[in-house]
Formats: sequence, C-alpha cells, structure tokens
Amino acid sequence: MSARFGERVRAALDERGPLCVGIDPHASLLAEWGLSDDASGLREFGLRTVEAAAGRVGLVKPQVSFFERVGSAGYAALEEVLAAARAAGLLVIADAKRGDIGSTMDAYAAAWLLPGSSLEADALTVNPFLGVGSLDGAFDLAREHDKGLFVLAATSNPEATALQRSISATGRAVSADIVSVVAARNAEHAEAGEWGSFGFVIGATVDWTDAGLAAFTPPAPILAPGFGSQGATPADLRHRFGSMSPAVVASESRSILSAGPTGLAAAIDARVAEYRETSRG
Repeated sequence: MSARFGERVRAALDERGPLCVGIDPHASLLAEWGLSDDASGLREFGLRTVEAAAGRVGLVKPQVSFFERVGSAGYAALEEVLAAARAAGLLVIADAKRGDIGSTMDAYAAAWLLPGSSLEADALTVNPFLGVGSLDGAFDLAREHDKGLFVLAATSNPEATALQRSISATGRAVSADIVSVVAARNAEHAEAGEWGSFGFVIGATVDWTDAGLAAFTPPAPILAPGFGSQGATPADLRHRFGSMSPAVVASESRSILSAGPTGLAAAIDARVAEYRETSRG
C-alpha cells in the first residue's frame, strides 16, 4: 500500500519546501505567454508549468475552472496536464471546490479521486457548507485509495467572513467547527505520529484569532492561498500560521506564472529559496 496522502505531503514539504505552484491559465496570462485562448493554449500552458515545477516543488494545483470554461476540449487538456504532473512525481491538488449531497457528491469524488479516472488527482478541494457530513462519501473514497481532501474552512475572500465567522450552535465560529470535525476524522484513522490526510483551506491573510481557529491535532496539510499576488509573502508564513506552519502548502500562481514560459523555472527557484531562507530565520 502506498503512503497515506498526509504523509506524502509531509515528505514533499520536507524535501522541497512549502511552495505549491498553481496552474491558473487566465486569459491574460495565455496572451502574455503568446498562447491561444483555447484548449490548445491551455494544454501548452499547463504542460510547460508542470515541466518547470517538476524537481523544484513537491505540489501543483491546477485551477479547474480555467480549463472548464472552454468545455470538453478544456477537460481533455486538463486530463493531460494532471497525468503529466503525476507522472513527473508531483502531488496534484485538483482545485475544483466540489460540494453536494449523497450520490452526487460520491460521483464528484469518484471523478477526481478514483484510481484510473481520467481526471485522477492526489487530492481535491471540497466545500463543506452543505454540512461536513455531506462529504462522507468523499472522505471514505479518499481514505480507501490513500487520497486527500482539502476542506474549505477559513477563506480570505471578504464575502465569506459573515458566514465563516458566525457562531454555530456549539458556541464556536463555523470555521472552527469545520476544523474540529475534520480533525476528529483524521484522529480516527491516522497512526500515531502521522499527519492526517484530510487537510484544510485556510487563507494566508486570515487572522486565526478572528476566525476562532487554533492549532489542531493530528497535524494535517493546510492549503494556504493568498501568498504572492494576494499580498502574503514567505516571511509571513510563520507569523500567520505559528506552530502549524510546518504543515502549510503555500499556493502561488500569478506571482510566478507572470514570469512567462522562459522565466518560469527561475521564478520558481527564486521563490523556493525565499521560503527556505524564511524557514532558517
């Protein structure tokens, strides 16, 4: 049996550092790269990003929406990008933010997590705001096949604040409740000393005290958007995440992708070095 997802992330972070390269082919970036705004351009953009990331970082995160917007041909391009990234030894997080109930959620999970699926990834971002229990099928499938989930918990977009900071029947903020429930699932299945495979999406610009968050056990990966173009820097990582900082997967896309195809590898190397220097400080 392969190592559980949480432990694979842990090994990747230990070896390569926290940077996760987002594969976000915005139309404007396609133009900057000299690529067509169609499935062919998306495919080329994704494969070039994978090539630059391989051997430099441990994780990549394709944003599904940018491929989905051009229809079935975009999905075909995404399938190639996902397969190439996994073949290159990268851990792949499909950023699709799926969330539904019953058999519908189970079908989403199968599409992205079932071994042999054309869209197979190592982990999937999921939306718990229909209730964490609505994700039961996804939790079960991920555990069965050593895959991972990243559960939205405390995002940095201002539209989410009222909902995520509201106080639930438990007396805690909704974000804190989500973390508590998912951490308990990890505790049920992780061996002693292991990281859980069900992680969280917590924005790099989120104030943990304001969101009602605290350190949790067992540790589990924290996917942290907000680094780079959204304002957070490598120097902010330890300040923002405290004792949980070793588990942070720092997602950056435009801040790196804007270097273009010829400058992408150097931009990744430079950012990796910044995170490494911060970890020594």
